[in-house]
Amino acid sequence: MHSIHSPFFYSLYTEVIRGPHDDNGKVEEIENLRLRLRSAPDIIEVVDLGAGSHRARHSDNATRRVSDIARFSMSPKKYSVFYRNLIRYVNAREVVELGTSLGINTLYMASANPRAKIKTFEGSPAIAAIAQKHFDQLAFKNISLVAGNIDETLEGVVDTMDNLDIAFLDANHRYVPTLRYFETLLRKTHIGSIVILDDIHYSSEMERAWKTIKVHPKVFATADLYRCGLVFFDPSLAKQHFVLQY
Repeated sequence: MHSIHSPFFYSLYTEVIRGPHDDNGKVEEIENLRLRLRSAPDIIEVVDLGAGSHRARHSDNATRRVSDIARFSMSPKKYSVFYRNLIRYVNAREVVELGTSLGINTLYMASANPRAKIKTFEGSPAIAAIAQKHFDQLAFKNISLVAGNIDETLEGVVDTMDNLDIAFLDANHRYVPTLRYFETLLRKTHIGSIVILDDIHYSSEMERAWKTIKVHPKVFATADLYRCGLVFFDPSLAKQHFVLQY
């Protein structure tokens, strides 16, 4: 970890990255669901509309076991907790997630603040249906799932939003779509917004996307947690770039 002289990043590191991993009453339920998914026998047809992450490479249309998706496509618990802590830290009310998968990260983010509105996008109808079932089973009322090709659904939903506090991009892991999604989300960001970009070191295309975003004129700071990158838009942060251990 680079030495942290910035008060903002020191606070972020101590209160969010190294912050509390407490159970707010929902974590145990979500983790029990994760365990059940790891042994789920169901086989579904997955439509992959973009490059999957390094955890889930597969053909454009393929049958896959839900248990395999659970084992290879879901974030580890500590990152799910981190996303929840970040939403709490900034008191985010409007959150967008690109790439719902089976809904584990979505549930963590929704559990951070019941008043937060989580809009999550999933391109594969079969996966979206499973995720929606989980949201209903755990009685989360602050999640709106948008199924279908994100290239076709994102713009219209973003246009209906007043602002965007946090966005989590874990969908099409290619350079051009990643930059297009980022530019679309920028329409609703403000100085306190944070964009989380997953799998920044997954491929040469994602490395390139991360480097391009770091020097974007509207970006004033970034943090590289290796698995994901954080993007900040507050001019007072004065073009700072950190590598943080997590």
